[in-house]
Amino acid sequence: MPSTLIRNADVVVTMNDGREELASTDIRLSNGVIDAIGTDLAPADQIIDASGCVVTPGLVNTHHHLYQTMTRAVPGGQDALLFGWLKTLYPIWARMGPDEMFTSAQIGLAELALSGCSLTSDHLYIYPNGTRLEDTIYAAREIGLRFHATRGAMSIGESAGGLPPDSLVEDEESILNDCIRVIDAFHDAAPGAMTRIAIAPCSPFSVSRELMRESALLARDKGVMLHTHLAENDEDISWSLEKFGCRPGQYAQDLGWTGDDVWHAHCVKLDAAEIDLFARSRTGVAHCPCSNCRLGSGIAPVRQMRDAGVDVGLGVDGSASNDTGDLISEARQLMLLQRVANGADAMSAREALEIATLGGARVLGRDDCGSIEVGKRADIAIWDMTGINNAGAWDMVAALVLCGPQRVRDLLVEGRRVVADGRLTTIDLPRVIERQNRLARALMS
Repeated sequence: MPSTLIRNADVVVTMNDGREELASTDIRLSNGVIDAIGTDLAPADQIIDASGCVVTPGLVNTHHHLYQTMTRAVPGGQDALLFGWLKTLYPIWARMGPDEMFTSAQIGLAELALSGCSLTSDHLYIYPNGTRLEDTIYAAREIGLRFHATRGAMSIGESAGGLPPDSLVEDEESILNDCIRVIDAFHDAAPGAMTRIAIAPCSPFSVSRELMRESALLARDKGVMLHTHLAENDEDISWSLEKFGCRPGQYAQDLGWTGDDVWHAHCVKLDAAEIDLFARSRTGVAHCPCSNCRLGSGIAPVRQMRDAGVDVGLGVDGSASNDTGDLISEARQLMLLQRVANGADAMSAREALEIATLGGARVLGRDDCGSIEVGKRADIAIWDMTGINNAGAWDMVAALVLCGPQRVRDLLVEGRRVVADGRLTTIDLPRVIERQNRLARALMS
């Protein structure tokens, strides 16, 4: 792999233990890792001039449903709470198949890349019409992002008292067998892995307690992580109290769903005891501020989680409930909502950026990513700060979150240039957009 020298960066935001910000600094990349940081570094095969730029670790997205990029702004779901929104979208998603899943994933991943994201998870929990998890894995390989695919599932349909239609649920034995299949075929536990697999039953209202318990046992046997939705809104809490006789945190603990190998999406309605449980057990949280606003779910207690020691990462959630996949804008929304809830000094721009980089890497168990340090993976975002959106800014690091909209100029993943001068290098994006729109029109009809 050719070596790369990123030269003359105005500021390098390292996210190292000292949270150093290095002025007028170069970074040298080779063989997929950062091998030097400083000045007067050894020559490289490729030179990228970063004058006028802020350089950060690649952003990390801890929760997404990539298939939903084909169902943005759907009438009937635009103004609904979570359960009503799902009931509107389920029948549409049931008509999708492998082509829709692959193309939708390409679009979602491209959108993430252009917003500075180098590592993303994806929660795929429906498999209609022959869909398989690898439909998204192959899309990630084409785009070039580091990818954590989660084998989601739903097993309790409407006829059994669940929320999803029966056509979208699977037999639980088949679910577990397919988890084994995709882990054996695709999971890479090595440092620098481009593909990892996690097990991810969709939610407490769409699977049985038995599947949750068996999934946890299987994940630990296979050495993979666990992911699900938890405590997303008031409806979610009411469901847990009515069906299980306990709050979501207790439900998770009882079934083996706490620990440093578990991360839960949303957690908008965690109470103080649940926050303490997650802190003590090192259970991670994927915070999705825009989606939580869009669905009226509330403001997650991120300030309280962080103060208690809970690992929190950022997520864009699905593009049917956001309806965008712009991770740097998500960081701004995170900061603003915490200020609305807790005061203007509740969260700084730098803390929001930390959650979007190092915080996400920790949630996903990636100690090889999330910071710019010698030996870490060469996942680097370069932000041109010379445009009108940042004109007049005094603090360029804070401006990356406070000003905007921002678009990454260059994105390197494992040392490969996925975005160059604001353009995706790995696919013919206009052609894929045309295909996405054509498939979406077919769904509409």
